[in-house]
Amino acid sequence: MNPQASLSRRELLSHAGGGFGLLALADLLAAGNPDRASQPFAIRPPHFTPRAKRIIFLYMPGGPSHVDLFDPKPRLTERNGQPLPFERPRLERTRTGNLLASPWKFSRHGQSGTAVSSLLPRVASCIDDICVIRSMVADNINHSGAALQMCTGDQAFSRPAMGSWLVYGLGTENQNLPGFVVVSPAAVFQGAQLWSSSFLPSAYQGTLVRDLRNPVANLRDPYGDIPRQRANLDALRQLNELHRRQRVLDSPLDARIASFELAFRMQREAPEAFDVSLETNQTHRLYGIGNPTTDMFARQCLMARRLVERGVRFVQLFDAPENNAWDHHGGLRERLPSRCAAVDQPIAALLMDLKSRGLLDETLVLWGGEFGRTPTAEGNNGREHHPFGFTMWLAGGGIKSGMTFGATDEFGWNAEENPVHVHDLHATILHLMGLDHTRLTYRHGGRDYRLTDVRGHVVASILA
Repeated sequence: MNPQASLSRRELLSHAGGGFGLLALADLLAAGNPDRASQPFAIRPPHFTPRAKRIIFLYMPGGPSHVDLFDPKPRLTERNGQPLPFERPRLERTRTGNLLASPWKFSRHGQSGTAVSSLLPRVASCIDDICVIRSMVADNINHSGAALQMCTGDQAFSRPAMGSWLVYGLGTENQNLPGFVVVSPAAVFQGAQLWSSSFLPSAYQGTLVRDLRNPVANLRDPYGDIPRQRANLDALRQLNELHRRQRVLDSPLDARIASFELAFRMQREAPEAFDVSLETNQTHRLYGIGNPTTDMFARQCLMARRLVERGVRFVQLFDAPENNAWDHHGGLRERLPSRCAAVDQPIAALLMDLKSRGLLDETLVLWGGEFGRTPTAEGNNGREHHPFGFTMWLAGGGIKSGMTFGATDEFGWNAEENPVHVHDLHATILHLMGLDHTRLTYRHGGRDYRLTDVRGHVVASILA
């Protein structure tokens, strides 16, 4: 028996500030519910009926340029090379040059008539399945703080990642696979902080995949003796349980026990789930596998589809052939087309594949970076960081499709119409997953924490 389960109600409440979250406490006090420590990934009921069951976050580290991709600005073109006609914030990174028109043309696509840059023709073909938010706002102008805020809700401190919150609140459908998977072929700025479980139990941190051809190292038992391995794990669990009885709370030990058990179960299912080579040649061509330009992100997108198809709760893909690949301070005219060419076909294929399999209605797909880029020039061929108004998009999972929401000003600098803060985005994502962002809390260090801190509201206008 878990010693925590034998504690009195008063003892449990007295320990709440030391690591028990409110949802975990409720689980322990409710008769018949599984103990989170021993079953951290067990499915838990949402607060209300969800519209989505799983999430794929297509994260573009470095900050994609909204005025070059999804937010056309005729006035920017008209006044190209002229000064910005209003005062900008007095920050070092806003001391850029004159207005820089997009070198690329925009065209309207689909029945919705949404304008998309010529750099993303395949995504444009799926635009009627997409809701484009043109009025995103973040609080930090530097990669470190902005990336933390986008992935964890806080720009200054280590906090649990969005995927960690979701698996903590809901568990995961497939007990033989991790609930939160991060696929990043190269290192990214801030690194593990972006998928850390922080003060949540360690079992909820993201499982990192670096090698796309060998996603999970050391997964197979070299001896191939499953009964013997099971006996070894049972013995190890008994020793760990004896050690844990001396401690009221020991999240790292609970996570270690859970990780051993998950690794054992993963031997049966993970090799097949991560193996994109099992897909047909037709599917490979759809995603762009085998094409040097698209192969890397194509493998990531196809892997994501295979994982959510098998019940993984949250998959985050980092387009990371290099650190901050979308950070175009210079070489904009050369580097932005290169990045778009690498992701355009795989992203469109993912949306079409999910839709054809009946998965898009229950899978929320999110695209974007930590901020956008300035409509003014850095040097003569670059753009600076820009959190004051930028673009992200969502598809599937209860989102109203074929629409744009919000707007920046006529030059693309400030979000003027229906601003959507990062906290609002997170509140909306949790809502789509059946969670009230004000109720998904965890007590740590004497206060209740949540993904949205003390702000955020659900953007009801984009819900289907």
